[in-house]
Amino acid sequence: MRVLVGYSTCPLTRAAFERNGHEVWTCDLLPARDGSPRHFQCDVWEVARDRWDMGIFHPMCTYLTISAAWAFGDGPYHQQVKPDTLVGAARREAREAALANFRQLLALPYPKAIENPAPSFVSRAIRPPDQTIQPFQFGDSASKRTGLWLDRLRKLRPTAFARARVVGEEVDLLGDGIMRWENQTDSGQNKLSPGDGRWLERSKTYPGIARAMGDQWGA
Repeated sequence: MRVLVGYSTCPLTRAAFERNGHEVWTCDLLPARDGSPRHFQCDVWEVARDRWDMGIFHPMCTYLTISAAWAFGDGPYHQQVKPDTLVGAARREAREAALANFRQLLALPYPKAIENPAPSFVSRAIRPPDQTIQPFQFGDSASKRTGLWLDRLRKLRPTAFARARVVGEEVDLLGDGIMRWENQTDSGQNKLSPGDGRWLERSKTYPGIARAMGDQWGA
C-alpha cells in the first residue's frame, strides 16, 4: 500500500508500516525528525488528494480540545492570557476552521484514521470517536486519552498493558489504588514543563501505538 501519515514528523508510524512492506510518507510543515527522504515538508492538502491506499492523520488539536474551553468565551478570564493566545471570537473562528479541516479529512476517499484528544469539540460538532485508546494499553507507561475516528479501518486491539505505580490512599471501585504512569506526577498532571516545544513533545506518537497501527492495519 501507499500510506500517508499526515501532520506528522515522527518516524515511528512510518517505520511500523515499512516493516510490513508498505510505501509510507509522512507530511508536515516541519522537517522529518529522522531526516528521511520519505517526507513531504508542505501543507498536507498539497498531497492528501493524491492516490493513497490509506491515511493516518494527526491534525493540530489546539482549537479542538476542551482543555482550554474557557478561552472560547468572551471573558473576563480567570487567568492571565498570553499575548499569542487566541480568545473569544477569534478562537471560536479558529475552532470552526479546524472542524472544517477535520470534515475534509473524513471525506477523503480512502480508508483512514484521524487522531485527536478525547473528548474534544469534534465529538460535539461532528461525531464521537470510534475508539478511545491509551498508551498504557500498548506497552508504554504513559497516560494520554486519545480518540480515533476510523473510516474502513478496524479498531486497534490492545497489545500489552504497562504496569503503573499506585499512589495515595484512595481506592477505585475495584479496590485498587489510584494508578499513575511515567509521564504523570502523583497528582495526575503531565510531567512536561511548559515551554515553546511542549506541544511538539506531547504530539509524539507512542511506540506501542505506532507498532499496533503498522502490524494491525498494515497486516
